[in-house]
Amino acid sequence: MTIPKIVILGAGYGGILTAQTLQKRLKNNEAQIILVNKNDYHYLTTELHQPAAGTFPFEKTQIFLEELLDLNKIKFIQDEVVKIHTDKKEVELKNRTVNYDYLVVGLGAEPETFGIEGLKEFAFGKWNIDDVLKLNLHIENKFKRFSESAKPEDLTFVVGGGGFTGVEFISELAYSAPQLCKKYDVEPSNVRLVLVEHHPSILPGFEEELVELATAYLEKKGVELQLGSGVTECTKNSVKLDNGTVIKTGTVVWAAGVRGSSVIEHSGFESVRGRVKVDDHLKAPGFDDVFVIGDCSVFINKETDRPYPPTAQISMQMGEKLAHNLVSIIRKKNHLKPFKPSIKGTVASIGREYAVGVVFGKKLKGFPAVTMKKVIDARYLFKIGGIKLTLRKGRF
Repeated sequence: MTIPKIVILGAGYGGILTAQTLQKRLKNNEAQIILVNKNDYHYLTTELHQPAAGTFPFEKTQIFLEELLDLNKIKFIQDEVVKIHTDKKEVELKNRTVNYDYLVVGLGAEPETFGIEGLKEFAFGKWNIDDVLKLNLHIENKFKRFSESAKPEDLTFVVGGGGFTGVEFISELAYSAPQLCKKYDVEPSNVRLVLVEHHPSILPGFEEELVELATAYLEKKGVELQLGSGVTECTKNSVKLDNGTVIKTGTVVWAAGVRGSSVIEHSGFESVRGRVKVDDHLKAPGFDDVFVIGDCSVFINKETDRPYPPTAQISMQMGEKLAHNLVSIIRKKNHLKPFKPSIKGTVASIGREYAVGVVFGKKLKGFPAVTMKKVIDARYLFKIGGIKLTLRKGRF
């Protein structure tokens, strides 16, 4: 008798929690579990702004899959997903194909450039370990080059997007810049940090009081805020804003939005910007055997009729709930439970020593928020790898 085959695409927050939960709940003879991922490691996307700015070792954001999974229970295939052929229940990879009985799509996000000219060619916008290391090296080279060339654009850094990623990255850069100045004998006043946000304020969705605190702290650290302005063009040496401002710069970091994986669109799923609107059981429209989680999914909050934000917190909860439902399906119980997100809170780091957020309905700022951010990060590490992983990879 053949056993059902569950194929998980992607080892992000949702994919890892799906795989780990299935690994714990299913016996070897109940299902074959296959995880497909481009790299042989999982990385902490929410922490990548730190190694990008050079304030945290990238190794702390990288966890090899063999540390997280029992590879005797889960078959790991290191390959790149090209297309999903739902008619054949088959996934086309770069080097092979894989058949499935049940498919979990957790392929993560790609930068959304909104068709802005030059962004793909000249801006840093991919938040994965390889690209973060390239960005960090690029920043250091700019400081080194300025000590020889004295060109202002070499030390002008423009970040597009005043949401979580943009704010957290530029605040880390504000922290690391003085150290780089000292290293390369550069006068700190030569460094210009610009944050561009088309909304009238940063951190859209945050409470006004916390936004004001975060704004004041960034300005105190020397960050120049261009609010209510959007990027209209990016070149090798400049960015142009819709208010007519042109900023000469050799470094543009794009953090103004993401979309779901292009694989979703190539595979013919009903989607918008690479995201599939899933039902209460995280199924793709028209399918009982394809589930979509994380950044590739859209899950509607029935109270507001708006999508939940694609956060790591929700991706993890999706992975766990889906895994429990898959166990029910495999065991022919079919008592599927609807997915109901539980938003415990959100904290945004504003550099090393400051943060703002709301946790369990309570506003936090300053040191308490910094501490809570570390607790949140440590909790995830403990959840997926226990105390040893927490001590090795945690930010203390």
